[in-house]
Amino acid sequence: MKKYILASFLLLIGLGASAQKFAYVDTEYILKHLPEYKSSLTQIDGMSQQYQKQIDDSFSEIDKMYKAYQADQVLLTDDMRKRRENDIIEKERKAKELQRLKFGPEGELFQMRTKLLKPIQEKIATTIAETAKGKFIDFVFDKSSESTMMIYASSNYDISNDVIIKLGYKPGTLVK
Repeated sequence: MKKYILASFLLLIGLGASAQKFAYVDTEYILKHLPEYKSSLTQIDGMSQQYQKQIDDSFSEIDKMYKAYQADQVLLTDDMRKRRENDIIEKERKAKELQRLKFGPEGELFQMRTKLLKPIQEKIATTIAETAKGKFIDFVFDKSSESTMMIYASSNYDISNDVIIKLGYKPGTLVK
């Protein structure tokens, strides 16, 4: 469906205004040139691993509690059994809540990702707009975006290196 909409849009633009200029960028390529992007991804990955360890430790503790409960079950009174079952259920509820708080759609990792990456995305968008205006380009498409598919793109219209230079970096020197 997206392909047909894009093809129709491009056809209409091509028929209606043949003097318009098009260009594309490869944001994945641009991002690979930005040390602050690499640094942000490293921070996000570190926090993700730390959060995952906390959650894994919680579930490991729950598993130990459950195994101990199963081993002791025949020796426990009904009241003791209920109490231990409730403890396990409560511990599991807390672990799932921790998981939601860390990894959920409004969780800490999502918020951190937004805080770190949004300024980079805005910087790139502003630089792309400035570059396009300076080159009198009417439309710029993102080659790496899933929603926009290009069948063919001449490298004459790739302004990714121009954006990297304008951001103050050297094209071809990828951040490792």
